[in-house]
Amino acid sequence: MFVLRSAFWLTVMFLIIAPKDFDLGKTASDASAEALKAGQQVIVSQVLASDCSTLECAGGKAALTVLAGSKLPSVDTPMQMTSNTPVPLPRPRPDRMG
Repeated sequence: MFVLRSAFWLTVMFLIIAPKDFDLGKTASDASAEALKAGQQVIVSQVLASDCSTLECAGGKAALTVLAGSKLPSVDTPMQMTSNTPVPLPRPRPDRMG
């Protein structure tokens, strides 16, 4: 009973105190994009700073340099969610099956 009462009052207080114009989803996606960008820059700078003595290493650096400038695709909605096709309903059971 104590846990139920505590959860109720915590929920009520959160609803009263919570900011009304705060978009948690947008803030989380912005922070995620910034973290990915910073991580990408750190990795690219570390790889490009290393010395290469082979052609394979130099080719890898060149490919990384090209990929570092391109924008990564964003993950907004999964492809399954964008489908407009309704879910097919199962066929009705025949009368002889009950």
